[in-house]
Amino acid sequence: MSAATPAAASTPDGVSPSAANPSASEPPKDTASNAEQLILEYLRARGHKAAEKAFLEEIERNASSADDKGKQPEGSPTPMISQEELIKHLAIFAQKPAASGQNALKDSSSVLQELSTTGTPQTVQNLISSIGSVGAEEILALEPTDKHEGFRELETWVEGSLDMYRPEFRPILFPIFCHFYLNLVNQGNREAAQDFYTTFLSSLPTIHYSTLNHLSTITLPYHVQTDEVAQRFRTEKYTVRMSRSGFGLLVGWLTEGTGGEPSGSGEGFAREKGRRGRAAVMRVVNDHLKFEVTTSATSSVSARAWEESTGFLSSVVPQTNGSGADASAFNASKGELKLGPAPLPEDLRTETERTLQDQALVDHDPGARYDLHFARQGPPPGLISPTLAELPPHPPMFKTVDVKREVEKVRDTRKRIRLDPSMLNTPNANAAQSAAARARALPSICAYTFHDVGEGVPCCEFSPDTSLLATGFSESCVRLWNLKGEKLKGYRSDFPSSSIRDPSSLAKIREKGGSTTRKLIGHSGPVYSVAFDPIGGSASPPRYLLSASSDATTRLWSLDTMTNVVAYRGHQNPVWDVKWSPMGIYFATASRDRTARLWSTDRTSALRIYAGHLSDVNAVGFHPNSLYLGTASSDCTARLWDVQRGSCVRVFYRHDDIVSTLSFSPDGRYLATAGEDLAIRLWDLGSGKCVKKMTGHTASVYSLAFSAESSLLVSGGADWTVRCWDVKSAGGSRTKVRENGSLTNGTTEEHPPEKEEVESNETTDLVATFPTKRTPIINVQFTPRNLCLVAGPYLSPETR
Repeated sequence: MSAATPAAASTPDGVSPSAANPSASEPPKDTASNAEQLILEYLRARGHKAAEKAFLEEIERNASSADDKGKQPEGSPTPMISQEELIKHLAIFAQKPAASGQNALKDSSSVLQELSTTGTPQTVQNLISSIGSVGAEEILALEPTDKHEGFRELETWVEGSLDMYRPEFRPILFPIFCHFYLNLVNQGNREAAQDFYTTFLSSLPTIHYSTLNHLSTITLPYHVQTDEVAQRFRTEKYTVRMSRSGFGLLVGWLTEGTGGEPSGSGEGFAREKGRRGRAAVMRVVNDHLKFEVTTSATSSVSARAWEESTGFLSSVVPQTNGSGADASAFNASKGELKLGPAPLPEDLRTETERTLQDQALVDHDPGARYDLHFARQGPPPGLISPTLAELPPHPPMFKTVDVKREVEKVRDTRKRIRLDPSMLNTPNANAAQSAAARARALPSICAYTFHDVGEGVPCCEFSPDTSLLATGFSESCVRLWNLKGEKLKGYRSDFPSSSIRDPSSLAKIREKGGSTTRKLIGHSGPVYSVAFDPIGGSASPPRYLLSASSDATTRLWSLDTMTNVVAYRGHQNPVWDVKWSPMGIYFATASRDRTARLWSTDRTSALRIYAGHLSDVNAVGFHPNSLYLGTASSDCTARLWDVQRGSCVRVFYRHDDIVSTLSFSPDGRYLATAGEDLAIRLWDLGSGKCVKKMTGHTASVYSLAFSAESSLLVSGGADWTVRCWDVKSAGGSRTKVRENGSLTNGTTEEHPPEKEEVESNETTDLVATFPTKRTPIINVQFTPRNLCLVAGPYLSPETR
């Protein structure tokens, strides 16, 4: 539920209800400037006694601090402000003649020209007399020390609260900090803003450091008006979740300054300076925060859950029935999803089984008699499979390549290495069986490293049959490598079309030479994603390759002719990612234009546009049954879309920063997402809820991949490591370093940890870490038989 907060305008800023009708006194002539004298006269004439007293105390305090620093040398000019400049600064607070309580102008740069049109006199005395109560409050709000003092008071109150309430109150510090900093910058108080930033940065949790680092680059009012992050803070409501009792304590502190005072603080929050600081906090609370007050007891919610339930929820979660809703309510309103495997056409299934039986007789393979069992596996328990009619349109007749793919898929299932990470959780990990348990738990990893790559390697991918490796380069080209050492040959361009009579004649027009690598040129910008077609599966090499580029196009390349076949245009900005559908007919793209799009190879225009993200769509991926499409975005969310209807059916909101990669589990139950907040989140697609959060990476996560049984998740990132995670484990924070020789925490028997008990950001479901020398891992993949392939560019040390 939403709850309103007390209005800051109910009393003059910086004054609590208890401070009633204080007497005002004349300021010393040597402590108040002409402008300050005029403001005091106005406040006295209008009856704002409390505001007059607060302003007077501030003048005296500034005068005393100036005396402490020493008097100016004789003859040094006293800083003065011209009448014209004073008019420019005061005019924006002038009250509209026809609308009481509203300011006439908002921009001080053109007030001299606009004052004559509004009928407001340009003399200082008459201008001040036209300032209403709203303008007076805004004048007082310009004092930068109020924000500094207000945040200090808020932090002191939060840390001085009871232990049970402290995790609930801490999330409010981040939005208050951001708004205070942006307000100071927007008012031109650059030095005060930088001082505020450096003073209180350490008070905020590390999960927000990416956003805070971005805010530190905003130093001018123009930046505040044009920066996307700054405008989001200023125009959208930041949701904060609190218990009913916790919200009551917050309201009590804002209005009366009660609670959370440290012992021995004397006057504490009730002093005049504290009241003005609370008033500054209250303005942000009223204007920019939205409170979701829950009936749950404070002790029943984990500390992490309080932090994760905050953010710009109203904008990233679609509305349900015309009203705002959180992600859980939205996901529940979309009903049950069909997440089971896609069914095979009956004629293709029959032909596959017949082929398996024939090959078993020819090969005399004793294990082949089990192939039919693997070919007839049903859906996992608890999942509903779609019907053939519910799948996207596909060709009515199957081809020979389809039979070969399905036959090889059955063979891969039988010969697959089963990975069971739970085997590592044995009572005695150092026993003789530990080596065998580790072999069963962890995959074999084959790493490929790119050297001398020039401007960089944004992407790479292995073909499903592991025969090819494609890489996109910043130099606008795609390069292929044959991993089997065979030469890549295209067709000659100097042959008559009449010479092609049958498939055998195609071999005669192939290039005579060739090499194990080939460059594909056609894009006019860096290539950010490549994808091999999945039609042949692991049974045969792919025939087509897709590439996405910053030139806003996606290109289809023929691997038979080594040429560009089609250029797909429709996006208005760079295309960050491209992925094939498991069916091989359709593909999806993700772009900076905040949309994902569905395409088919036989059409040059998009079939569907998936719009709803608030920022770049960084990654896309198809569900194993092709019914759904997942997207990851810079708006810190991931979404699940109905491929055919184009509607959003799930919103996954918990990340604290950009989501840059995602991966579906082969069994169709889970979605894993990761990005620049260094955390991997596992989502249950059926409920849309976050199953767990996996941490351990120390830099951005670039790629994710599930093992064939969906029991193990492998990740690669900018921290030069490959990490393995137990999907079935409950997870949770780890505080004790293991000393069993495993690489779980980067320690071995030869290099034991320095301390027995340490604070670690690694969760208990991290089962292994494989470091490289200096290679960020940009792609991780599993073969159908559970061999893990990873690749990345080697970063040579900088030489000076």
